[in-house]
Amino acid sequence: MGVGARLLATALVVGPSLAGADESDPLPVPKGGAGQQAVVAYNDGVKLMVEQRYAAAQRKFEEALGADEGLAEAHNNLAFSLRMQSVANRDRALKHYDRALQLKPQLAQAYMYRGVLFTQMGDLDRARADHAELLKLDRALATKLERVIAGGGRDEGDGVAGQYD
Repeated sequence: MGVGARLLATALVVGPSLAGADESDPLPVPKGGAGQQAVVAYNDGVKLMVEQRYAAAQRKFEEALGADEGLAEAHNNLAFSLRMQSVANRDRALKHYDRALQLKPQLAQAYMYRGVLFTQMGDLDRARADHAELLKLDRALATKLERVIAGGGRDEGDGVAGQYD
């Protein structure tokens, strides 16, 4: 695992966010029911994602969404895990980023990583639209996305856009 990838994985779970807790932090586990099952699976997925075990993380995020389809963070991290595995997952990843933002419009990381995906797809207009939303939510992430857009989908300094290719 490269240094950039390790930094990205660490940032996904413990990195600071100007908007408060990072959207990929483990979530507090509610007591009982589907909510508990969803959050336990989600937190397991976060651990696997940090270890760059994206296929296993994907399964955990899917399990979390099976218990609670409304867990925006699970949609966001499922999309990220899908995107990190293969270009063939782009459409499915996009649907999950969109759903995450439908559920939680202030989820800055979903704008960030969807903007990365748009850049990699060559859709710079939509990447710039996500950048504009990030400017309102989290300037640090907006700066990172701006670098990714300028680099054509790559940002080797942060590892933000690194993936399968």
